[in-house]
Amino acid sequence: MAKMGSRKHLKRYKAPKSWPIHPKEDTWTVKPSAGSHSIDKAIPLTLVIRDVLKLADNAREAKRIINSGNVLVDGRVVKDYKFPVGFMDIVEIPKTGEAYRVLLDRKGRLQLDLIEDGSAKLSKIVNKSTIKGGKTQLNLHDGKNVIIDEDAYSVGDVICLKVPEQEIVEVYPLEEGATVLVTGGKHTGELGTVSEIIENKSSNPNTIIIENSSKDEFLTLKDYAFVVGKDAPTISLLEVNK
Repeated sequence: MAKMGSRKHLKRYKAPKSWPIHPKEDTWTVKPSAGSHSIDKAIPLTLVIRDVLKLADNAREAKRIINSGNVLVDGRVVKDYKFPVGFMDIVEIPKTGEAYRVLLDRKGRLQLDLIEDGSAKLSKIVNKSTIKGGKTQLNLHDGKNVIIDEDAYSVGDVICLKVPEQEIVEVYPLEEGATVLVTGGKHTGELGTVSEIIENKSSNPNTIIIENSSKDEFLTLKDYAFVVGKDAPTISLLEVNK
């Protein structure tokens, strides 16, 4: 049997295209820990501190900042320098008083957008399950879950959570007229309004028709639609949609 290479390390040229790093600046990069996001949809916290926010000159300094408890993700202190930070996560730096939301640009790359308030986070419901006591567990796109007494939500809806308490503040249903951000396919990063939801009775995935700001319509998978508001975006998306 052929010898397999180490799975604990990652070369830069093999890093996901969603990472905002140059593939030839160095040989190795940080491989994220197993966590709430898949490797192609998350970036290690070390790269966030060093390469994106430029708060450190090298990995050693970035690790020192993280190990000191100076970085919060979704309102909780994270000391794992390999921690995967993914789409819609909130990164806070208490010493600078700054908070950032992880978003996608038009090329599908993860980027951090400076925000004024880091106490609320948008999470998409990817599936639901009934648990003991007749309660409903909402399973979210970031691997987290919320348990509720009365199920008034549908798969595909986006809930606004107060972090770190995980309390539901608002819900944005995936329906016609909703404002959505496309998270996959050739229209990644585009903002638009849902014109029509096409439910396929066959095994083919459901699709959705979205109208962008230029009044042009395009078809994409329903799973790629992430609701960010009812009539208008409830979060800042200016940097993403430039």
